[in-house]
Amino acid sequence: MSELTIPALALDSVEETPVWLEVNDAPAVTWMCTPDQLEELVVGWLHGEGYIESASDILRMRPCAQELGFWVDVPPDRFNTVEAADRRRVLASGCGAVTTILGSLSSVSRRKSAPAPLELAPTRALFKELFARGERYKESGGIHAAALTDGNSLLNHAEDIGRHNAVDKVIGAAILEGRPLEDLILLVTGRISGELAFKAARARFATVATPSVPSTLAVEIARAAGMQLIGRAVSGNPQIHRA
Repeated sequence: MSELTIPALALDSVEETPVWLEVNDAPAVTWMCTPDQLEELVVGWLHGEGYIESASDILRMRPCAQELGFWVDVPPDRFNTVEAADRRRVLASGCGAVTTILGSLSSVSRRKSAPAPLELAPTRALFKELFARGERYKESGGIHAAALTDGNSLLNHAEDIGRHNAVDKVIGAAILEGRPLEDLILLVTGRISGELAFKAARARFATVATPSVPSTLAVEIARAAGMQLIGRAVSGNPQIHRA
């Protein structure tokens, strides 16, 4: 009689905890996130908000010993520029409060050249590798994954309960490694929202791809940035949005 194989039980919950950040002694953000790769999360978020361009712009970063939080100092001129910008906090679709650029696309970073068409077969293989690396993604079904790739291999990978957080983590990891962001490809397992597209445009990524779909605002941002979005990148008929 053959031995019965019982599949491993999926996780019935995913970890979520608050992590706060102060920039130049001013409260900046509190994330509800998966508590790992937190330095990467901080660095990626600072880049997406415009506080830094590279790791050298971080004058000091100190974790709090009593709870999950960080104090970061950046150059005063960069801090003042960001704080003076017209930024609003909104409740985003499924991701809590985020910074929005609603009402104007003038602040969207524009690529210098058009991205090359993405080869879908290698992209699907990279997504397969991303799914294989994402242990919590596979086990729970309640977490997002993101990765940076040059089109040939995965360079950075992260998981988080929030898709924006996962993206910040892979951007932060690349910045801490000194890896140039421009022209890389961002793979995300969830929907491409406007906020996510704005982060990708700021990094000057060539392409953002997802098995899901982009929002209408994400498509507008991608066109303004000269970046391409690919929805349904894993199965079905791919949706390619270009400027």
